[in-house]
Amino acid sequence: MADASGTVIREHRIATPPSHPQPGHVEFDADALADAALRAAATVLEGETVAAVGIANQRASAVVWDHATGRPVGPGIGWQDNRTTQECVVALSHGVRLAPNQTPTKAGWLWNQVDPQRTRDIRVGTIDSWLVDRLSNGASHITDASNAYTSGFLNRAGTDWDDDVLEAVKIPRRALPECVDSMGRVATASAIQGKPPISAIVGDQQASMFGQGCLDVGDMKATFGTGGSLNICVGQDQLWPSAGSFPIVAWRQAGATCWGLEAIMLSAGSCIDWLCELGVLNSPGDAAGVAGQCDDTGDLVFVPALNGLGSPYWDMSATGMLFGMTRGTRRPEVVRAVIEGIAHRGADLVESVSADSERADELRVDGGMTANPLFVQALADATQLPIAVSSEIEATATGAARMALVGVGAAEISDTMSSTSSTMRVSPRASLDRTRWARAIERR
Repeated sequence: MADASGTVIREHRIATPPSHPQPGHVEFDADALADAALRAAATVLEGETVAAVGIANQRASAVVWDHATGRPVGPGIGWQDNRTTQECVVALSHGVRLAPNQTPTKAGWLWNQVDPQRTRDIRVGTIDSWLVDRLSNGASHITDASNAYTSGFLNRAGTDWDDDVLEAVKIPRRALPECVDSMGRVATASAIQGKPPISAIVGDQQASMFGQGCLDVGDMKATFGTGGSLNICVGQDQLWPSAGSFPIVAWRQAGATCWGLEAIMLSAGSCIDWLCELGVLNSPGDAAGVAGQCDDTGDLVFVPALNGLGSPYWDMSATGMLFGMTRGTRRPEVVRAVIEGIAHRGADLVESVSADSERADELRVDGGMTANPLFVQALADATQLPIAVSSEIEATATGAARMALVGVGAAEISDTMSSTSSTMRVSPRASLDRTRWARAIERR
């Protein structure tokens, strides 16, 4: 819950971790996710009412549900899932470019499991659409422009659903949500006490942009959570990049679109989780302390490609790799190599967007990994940019709250800038070996 300035004053977290039933598969329980959101809201409200509801969500995942029952027809499929790689190849052979980390082929795959003839009254959506359905008790089937564009269902101009995509995955228009503005009174959260309006819907990375005050052309931020995403604001003019990034709708208000560029890494904090699963770390919070037991990696290089490689390589078949191990390699060197590998990928993202836009003079960051000071320093050294760490680790929540205030008419966009701040600035101290990193990437 946030106050009138958009500052988070109360929070409650309920974990709904994904499952990995097969290699390359990433699933989640859509019912459990929605129930967790409702329970978390009830807990933080504690009998109070709120003026508006804002939703920030992980993008490009797919939920398919039966309109009559309101129940999912199968598991939610996470954005990192790559089970539909072959379907994307088939679509490309027909002139339709799709990626397995986008929504269309996932949604088509889910629908095929229960109704290949497309006879049932099925609804298709991303997580925001599913949450709005539950919050509105089934009354509203909507998504916002930021989620719709990232999903892969919208056309290149961001003006309408892409008929070629719909034909490729055999999804009728009637199943898709209405595309609305990111800010404005778009639905009613009748499942929440007081039935407040839903006045903001936005993808998580775009919410983080807003929360970190990246509102002007050239402002750049990165979020390092399970994966990593770097975004730069390009304003009212859509750009078509050439160096591995891609255009996004940052947000839309009163029909006017603010555009951005995005570059992504598919594995960031998930690599630290992997170390925990292997028993190398007891918890993610131990990473900095263990890595700090050595001064360098001893020429060890880790390529964080546990779910393939995103920008600028776009190699979904790539796997994670450790190069340079010797008999003298120990636990601290391995942990430090993983941290520095994630920082190198962050530098890849900066280089990707900078090739198609003006290079920013600082990088604003948020996300769980920014609590690790060794990672933040490694990121500064890899990018050779000062790093401004958000005062809110979860700037997505801050951004959604501020958008909700704007959407309900309680604030102007310019008003939200006054409470934007960073906890610290970290300057480069040295330079990570980008040449050695490039050699490791070439060997993937």
